[in-house]
Amino acid sequence: MPPPKPLVCKLIRMDESKPVRGRTRSLNPNAIAALLFLLSAVAAQAQISLSTAVDLAEKNSTAVRAAQASVQRALGAVAESRDAYVPNILLGANPGYVYGYPLGYPSLFQANSQSLILSWSQRDYVRAARAGVESAKLSLQNTQRQVAMDVSLAYVQLDYDLREIAALDEEKTYADTLVDIEQERVGAGVDAAVDSLQAQLTAAQVDEKRIHLENDADNMRQKLSHFTGLPATGLTTVSTSIPPPPSTLGSDAEQPSAASDPSVAAAYANAKSKLYQAWGDSRQNFRPLIGFGAQYALFEKFANYTLYYPNGLQYNNAALGVTVTFPIFDATRRARARESAADAAHALADADAARNTLDEQTLSLRGTLRELAAQQRVAELQSRLAQAQLQAIDTELANGTGAQAISPTQAQKAHIEERERYEDSLDANFALLKVQLNLLRLTGQLDAWIRSSLNSTSP
Repeated sequence: MPPPKPLVCKLIRMDESKPVRGRTRSLNPNAIAALLFLLSAVAAQAQISLSTAVDLAEKNSTAVRAAQASVQRALGAVAESRDAYVPNILLGANPGYVYGYPLGYPSLFQANSQSLILSWSQRDYVRAARAGVESAKLSLQNTQRQVAMDVSLAYVQLDYDLREIAALDEEKTYADTLVDIEQERVGAGVDAAVDSLQAQLTAAQVDEKRIHLENDADNMRQKLSHFTGLPATGLTTVSTSIPPPPSTLGSDAEQPSAASDPSVAAAYANAKSKLYQAWGDSRQNFRPLIGFGAQYALFEKFANYTLYYPNGLQYNNAALGVTVTFPIFDATRRARARESAADAAHALADADAARNTLDEQTLSLRGTLRELAAQQRVAELQSRLAQAQLQAIDTELANGTGAQAISPTQAQKAHIEERERYEDSLDANFALLKVQLNLLRLTGQLDAWIRSSLNSTSP
């Protein structure tokens, strides 16, 4: 479908410096209606190429934004675990009235600082957080690939829907003509009434299929609108922006690995993070924990403290030192270590399962690809055969050589048959391309396939 021609609108402003007295000036209603019609015709067709749709989706998709937030959260977890070695500073004050013997020490203002000096577990916690960042980044990459996959499928499906709707419009013209011919022949007593009913059934089936495709096209437009942020109304595709799949797709040499697939790599990175967490929890017992602490306090000079401290108060007080803790036995920490070890084993099993699923999906898609390629070949040959037969019939009718043998009814049926075989070929091509896109996704070639469309003509 060619892109719409740009519309240039010239707006003529009335000179406001010269007001019109005695009457009001208004625009011609017919001119307004014509302008709105032209604007609506332009807005009703919004073409977008495949690569542009994918780029917009990777920026506007809710799944991508959520994955980006997960990366930021993982980076915050790294900073939190690493900053345990950085001294904090806390300020506070608790002035108030005291009656009777003072409770606690008479502090008017306090400043505290604490930090971690030595911990056998904290290093593992930092490593666990860093592995979590790696897992989050790989998950983001996998989400971007999945979004690109979903957008590509929706885009291709919309393109095939539009092409098939155009073919159905032609088939509908032939079906209506066939209905008119059969009604005339039945009225003349040449054909039976059942032939007219059969022609009407054919036209009704075309209408039914077109309604189904229109609904599907609207659903694909809505899906693309949610991905890209563009309005769904009038959204159309650029067929030339859909590149053919690589000729080598489907060979066993392109078997994906755990390292190349981001979803599997993310699962193993998550298992690595859980393993570091389990190591850190297992070292909580029988290993010293050393921390730094400092405190400053300004004592009060009021609230009757001097009555109970007759020797006077030292108003400025400070303390500085380290705390050493050697845990001998802590059942809670020991149970938490077992829990973390179980989580790590579970995450590793999930990663192995994801790798096995990847292998199984790839093998299954390769087998499906071979089957659909054979079906697509059959549908293509049937379409070409129907075209050749139709061309022969049209030639006979045009030359008059087949006027006695070929009736107008047979000619219309041949046209309908040719359009049906062409639509079957489109369906087979789409089914094959859907599997090919899934294989491109698994083998990591989807992004390169999408970017290759930049060399195609786009609006």
